[in-house]
Amino acid sequence: MANEKDATSALLHTFFASCPEMLFIADVDGRMLHASGSLRQALGARVQDGSSLAALVHADDRSNFAAAWTRLNEQTEPVQVDVRLMDAQGAYRRLTCNASRASEGGTIHGSLRQADADRESSPAEPSLKERLLDGLADNLQVVIWAIDTEGTVIYHDGKGLDAAGLARGELLGKNLLELYPEKDRIILRGALAGAIAHDHNTAHGVHWESWVVPVLNRRGEVDSVLGFSLDVTTVRRAQDELRARITQIEKQQEVIRNLSTPIIEVWNGVLTLPMIGVVDSVRTAEMMDSLLARITEKQAQFAILDLTGVEVVDTKVASHLIELVAAIRLLGAEGIVAGIKPNVAQTMVALGLDLSTIATQRDLRAALSYCIRRMAPQPPQENRAGVTAS
Repeated sequence: MANEKDATSALLHTFFASCPEMLFIADVDGRMLHASGSLRQALGARVQDGSSLAALVHADDRSNFAAAWTRLNEQTEPVQVDVRLMDAQGAYRRLTCNASRASEGGTIHGSLRQADADRESSPAEPSLKERLLDGLADNLQVVIWAIDTEGTVIYHDGKGLDAAGLARGELLGKNLLELYPEKDRIILRGALAGAIAHDHNTAHGVHWESWVVPVLNRRGEVDSVLGFSLDVTTVRRAQDELRARITQIEKQQEVIRNLSTPIIEVWNGVLTLPMIGVVDSVRTAEMMDSLLARITEKQAQFAILDLTGVEVVDTKVASHLIELVAAIRLLGAEGIVAGIKPNVAQTMVALGLDLSTIATQRDLRAALSYCIRRMAPQPPQENRAGVTAS
């Protein structure tokens, strides 16, 4: 009895291996138990024991195929359905599936054949949607992909795959929920739950901008997810280079600002700020911040504002200078303006500015001498009777 059973099993195996028809045996859930050699040759390595036939069905045909499979599980009469299945080259072929449930109910027996006998010699004109999709995939740096409700890749194409080092259709049959990081898996699960997502990520050495869209069947249920990933590596690199240049320019500007407002400690407790060239309101404000910080840091007693190199002063700048001297005084130091040129002096007078409260000196040397004299200890004074005051 055992020998007869083994012989029958070997005969069945030989039959499936050599049969020229595309035959299969599947369980009630659609998982392959046996597939003929012709079927394996037509659909490729994706047809393996335990693989799902539904995973090879085109997204637009899945609802019809699922309904036909449901009828198979509810009746013993044969069921026929036309369906597009992905072949060994990654293209979809329109096939007719004839199947029926075994009398004992545990398996489904079926066959596949070309839906139209003349299709091979005279293929149908692709639909407008197919031509548009092929046009995008073949000419743009994009990857167009789709997964089923289990996360298995059912479509994988696009010129952008070249930059990623992948072949078209390379990920077919693989599960994206297992291949990619948790961040990407969260987006995919969200799309499977009905949420549209837009994301930037890096994969296979390429920067992608991706749109992930749930695809609904006629009942309004998500039966697949469509992904459109655009290669933005060139744009990303240009943005990084621009940011680097902006950072470098900001550093250079900082150096220029520091050079344009050099604060020098010319004597112990005496700081000087040479002003050169055009002095505008922005630069004056920067000078004020820097000088006040240095006065506090050095505990300076005097701050000399040297205007020798300044040719023009307007109302706002003159007002800022007065405010700067007042701020210096509030810090317990004395502000001194030195080196005012004749034309600048005339401008200040014409503007009606009150400089009576500001100590002014002819030039930097005179201002420094003034500071040294003020810091020198004063000799004791004698009264009229010749007695030295203690």
